[in-house]
Amino acid sequence: MRIGSGFDVHAFGTGDHVTLGGVRVPHVRGVVAHSDGDVVIHALCDAIFGALALGDIGQHFPPTDQRWRDADSRQFLRHAAGLMIRHGYRLGNADVTVIGEAPKVSPHAQAMRANLAADLGADVGRISVKATTTEKLGFCGRGEGIAAQACVLLERA
Repeated sequence: MRIGSGFDVHAFGTGDHVTLGGVRVPHVRGVVAHSDGDVVIHALCDAIFGALALGDIGQHFPPTDQRWRDADSRQFLRHAAGLMIRHGYRLGNADVTVIGEAPKVSPHAQAMRANLAADLGADVGRISVKATTTEKLGFCGRGEGIAAQACVLLERA
């Protein structure tokens, strides 16, 4: 078995939605990012890359590479899933926590879980997506951005 953890954060900027777990979630702000800024998927990719000892998302998809400008992060997750399979592993489970005061995650959590499960080739029952606030403390609490942390357990296939 292998365990990995990941974390991602993006500042809020102009826009009318954020993308979380591949779901377009209406919000009064967007995020400042090179790709679509999906903190859920970015944290999950880093957890998988970490479990496989294959670096981080920036090494696989450098923000200096214009190919990834405004990219759909689900392609990043499918890449991570492919590496997981090529290295002889399958997803045991994934646990993701979105950190921020807004937007509300719970109305969209099931759709996020379905997207993540599809991209990882896993049963949706192996994917957890939840959220927490920081009780108005720190940059997330002040509404300056949004973050996510993820952990994964990979099992030999």
